[in-house]
Amino acid sequence: MQLVVGTLAYMVISVAGFNNGVGKLPALGYDTFNAFGCDYNASSVAAQAKVMQKHGLVDLGYKILILDDCYALKERNETGHMVADPAKFPSGLPAFSAQINKLGMKLAAYGDNGYQTCAGYPGSYGRELQDLQTWSSWGMSYLKKTANTTALDIPADNTTQENMLGRFQRMASAIEEFAAQTGITFEYSLCEWGWQQPWIWGRKMAQAWRNDGDIKPYWSALAAIIDQASFQYWGSDFYGHNDMDILEVGNTGLGTPPGNLTYDEAKSHFTAWALLKSPLIIGTDLTKATKRILDIFGNRDLVKVNQDPNVGQSISPFRWGINPDFVSNATHPAEYWSGNSSYGVVFMILNTQDSPQSMFFNLTESWAIRAGRQYSVYDMWEHKHTGVAVRNMTVQLPAHGVAALLLNDDGPEPSSLNGSCAMYYQCSFPNGTYISN
Repeated sequence: MQLVVGTLAYMVISVAGFNNGVGKLPALGYDTFNAFGCDYNASSVAAQAKVMQKHGLVDLGYKILILDDCYALKERNETGHMVADPAKFPSGLPAFSAQINKLGMKLAAYGDNGYQTCAGYPGSYGRELQDLQTWSSWGMSYLKKTANTTALDIPADNTTQENMLGRFQRMASAIEEFAAQTGITFEYSLCEWGWQQPWIWGRKMAQAWRNDGDIKPYWSALAAIIDQASFQYWGSDFYGHNDMDILEVGNTGLGTPPGNLTYDEAKSHFTAWALLKSPLIIGTDLTKATKRILDIFGNRDLVKVNQDPNVGQSISPFRWGINPDFVSNATHPAEYWSGNSSYGVVFMILNTQDSPQSMFFNLTESWAIRAGRQYSVYDMWEHKHTGVAVRNMTVQLPAHGVAALLLNDDGPEPSSLNGSCAMYYQCSFPNGTYISN
């Protein structure tokens, strides 16, 4: 497909992260936390990798398998090293890592910048380089690192004399030192829940940063995250990505209280995370997932845009819809989004209302569309071309449903339109006569 370049591209500010050779594109993989909390072991984790391999998700790029909190003993050994929990990993983590490698995936680590993790396991404060050495010996080179929320488990301010940036910088410096020693560079993902604007400084040291609070499997939680992202989308680019948190797709009926996402809400969830260039990290027990859920994760068209090798920027809102433009509304976030890709101009139309809606927009509301042209329309959920759009489009969406479209130039618009107003504002006829909208 044709790459469409908008005439306003010069207005987009480059915010690419620092390039140390890893993490150019958003991470794809699996994290144990949402599905299992601390209740996982070698068998249950390997089962996830096997499902991912069987259903083509590994081939699609889902290759990182994060062991979240609780994989180690709560006490370090006599040399100060972390020890993998032998009850959970009886063959040891190096052997388990090799098993996961055979399935096409690679284990990844979880850590904390305090004395302890959120669940009370060893944190890395003062042992950053030592822990990198341990994780590497376990076959890991991706690190998800949090900031503990329990005051007793983090160094006192008068000890570190650092803010969050400084505490996360300690591990970033250790990663740089470890790479110089070994040639192995860890991909670094920060989690401090958006408290101190990591979308501004995270790119100085890491490839991803959480820009919001913990996700939950309810539409209200997803809407709030999308609302926040509508003001932070600019933070994502190559080598630096806003992380909107682990996917909750597949967790309907699970958890306490049980998740209640509808199928359409799950599709909207995945679409927004993919097109806003968030890491796509699965967080459900895939051994219990239906084919429809697996097909959401396996949407090749959306994953392709998320992993675009030429365009690293997120889509952005061009109209909010329910609430006035540029006004936050955690219940009704921005509904009309667009952006560029190697495969066409991307549109995401999101129905945030609780009932079906007919949603109209002018194509040129997107900065990436050319006036006076018609566009072929490809539906990234139907996986087919659905017609030609001339100037305007209307999509019919169910409650909390989504349209994910790729538009490509299909030649001049019909001559019957007489070259009249092709823009949604400030237009004129070919003779220069102004048309008021």
